[in-house]
Amino acid sequence: QVQLVESGGGLVQAGGSLRLSCTPSGRTFSRNAMGWFRQAPGKEREFVAAIQWSFAITYYADSVKGRFTISRDNAKNTGYLQMNSLKPEDTAVYYCVAQNEMSTPWSDRYNWDYWGQGTQVTVSS
Repeated sequence: QVQLVESGGGLVQAGGSLRLSCTPSGRTFSRNAMGWFRQAPGKEREFVAAIQWSFAITYYADSVKGRFTISRDNAKNTGYLQMNSLKPEDTAVYYCVAQNEMSTPWSDRYNWDYWGQGTQVTVSS
């Protein structure tokens, strides 16, 4: 069983920054990519960003492009989402995701094999 453990959520004022982390636990698995989705109250879960693990190829939703940066640290086996210039509309539960094999488009939630429990990010105005 693979579990994705997220950390780093919290409350921040608009314009501030947060960094989310995601580390897998449990059995080892072949990881092609990891990413982040988010879900705000009353809204559908939406894609945020993804990174191909070996070559660090990244992809972002238009709504976060230029403000968020996804990265990974192979030595620590951890992925990150650096969120800058946060806006109240970024308020949501953020979920870490991972996939075993290449499956696209990354923006489709059904192409991801593993999901974390989610971490709350709240941006006050």
